[in-house]
Amino acid sequence: MPIYEYICKQCGHEFEELVFKAEAPAPCPRCGSAETEKLMSACSAKVDGGGPNLEALKEYGCGSGG
Repeated sequence: MPIYEYICKQCGHEFEELVFKAEAPAPCPRCGSAETEKLMSACSAKVDGGGPNLEALKEYGCGSGG
């Protein structure tokens, strides 16, 4: 079950939601509006050696995932 990031088109609140059906819109927890939009989320990846390549993270940036 993936966690998606959303923004509410009514009040502008950004939130995360555990979604069981990816097609179903997640209602805004602040105002209750169903007019929400999925945001592009940063992803994480494991690099060889088991740890992050800190030089690559400095060069390309890294999302917090939350």
